Amino acid sequence: MTIKEIQEEIIDEFSMFEDWMERYEYIIELGKSLPLINDSYKLDENLIRGCQSKVWLYSELDNGKVRFTADSDAILTKGIVALLLRVFSNQTPKDILNADTDFINEIGLKEHLSPTRANGLVSMVKQIKMYALAQQAKITS
Repeated sequence: MTIKEIQEEIIDEFSMFEDWMERYEYIIELGKSLPLINDSYKLDENLIRGCQSKVWLYSELDNGKVRFTADSDAILTKGIVALLLRVFSNQTPKDILNADTDFINEIGLKEHLSPTRANGLVSMVKQIKMYALAQQAKITS
């Protein structure tokens, strides 16, 4: 599936919910399904700066696609990162770098987060793009 197709699927899923409490519950459920990150990746160098809670993000290149693993010490944040990994993991670095993140606004996520969580969301997206850039450099070198 392309990034755009995954984003459209997420927009459709979020449109089924009546209110934001249901959406928060769904995001928390997504976090529970996030595959556990290997403890060896829970290092300071993999912490996302700018997040209120601790979020570890690790990437590796596998057959030309970036695979991400992540974890957080906060349940809502864990769900948010699970949502982002659903979109960006197993995609090529180029596709990740070229992808827009309009789906975040379309589902209303950013506007329903506290300012610090919204900043954390922006930091997560930036870090995903930085990892994609680093993985892209490995391919072209």
